[in-house]
Amino acid sequence: MKFSLSALTAAVLLAAAPWAAAQNVAIVNGKAVPTARVELLIKQFEASGRPVTDEVRAQLKEEVVLREVFMQEAQKRGVAALPEYKDQMELARQTLLIRALFADYEKKNPVTDAEIQAEYDKFTANNGGKEYRARHILVEKEEEAKAVIASIKGGAKFEDIAKKQSKDPGSGANGGDLDWANASSYVAEFSEAMVKLEKGQMTQAPVKSQFGWHVIRVDDVRQAQLPKFEEIKDQIAQQMKQQKVASFQKSLYEKAKPNIK
Repeated sequence: MKFSLSALTAAVLLAAAPWAAAQNVAIVNGKAVPTARVELLIKQFEASGRPVTDEVRAQLKEEVVLREVFMQEAQKRGVAALPEYKDQMELARQTLLIRALFADYEKKNPVTDAEIQAEYDKFTANNGGKEYRARHILVEKEEEAKAVIASIKGGAKFEDIAKKQSKDPGSGANGGDLDWANASSYVAEFSEAMVKLEKGQMTQAPVKSQFGWHVIRVDDVRQAQLPKFEEIKDQIAQQMKQQKVASFQKSLYEKAKPNIK
């Protein structure tokens, strides 16, 4: 003899079973809302770096239930058949698929410790040596720069002239102060003139660059103070991940040779 449970009996038994209750976070209009949806939101929340407290869990549960309520109403009204919805779904599908592609590429092509060390070594090689605490006054014409030099030699303060006349808005307001920087941070003409100066010295002739005419003064010189490897290891790794993905994107585009009209 075959036995079968009626729908009502089965529902009662399932409701009574603790494992069944744990699988669902709520029942909305007779439809079960699985706990797995809450867990998915929790994972997304954790991925953003925010802590998941009991209060947050309660909010996410409410969010899941609200979504189910709204989804049911949308289905009842036939929203899924609207062209606007289908267009948005296609864009969302593309976005998620592309995001998954790059996540998969990162997973299969991780940045190694050796690569990070090599990048750090390159950084220290390019930024080592001396750092300069320089000031400059930038003007448009050579005659203006010569007049500035004459004024400073006559007793005018470099900082005061920089505030009044410099065309560099960033440093001008600070008396021409460019803070500490490696010589390679500046355009070649500026760097070549700056490194020839001793502490406290000013250029005796205007220096021309693509930006105009400079009057430069070196306030101090020191050995470069670079961050230690462990201090910027994570930052380097993140940058290298982005570079790898960007290179992957470029290679795909070049292979595809799209004919854009």
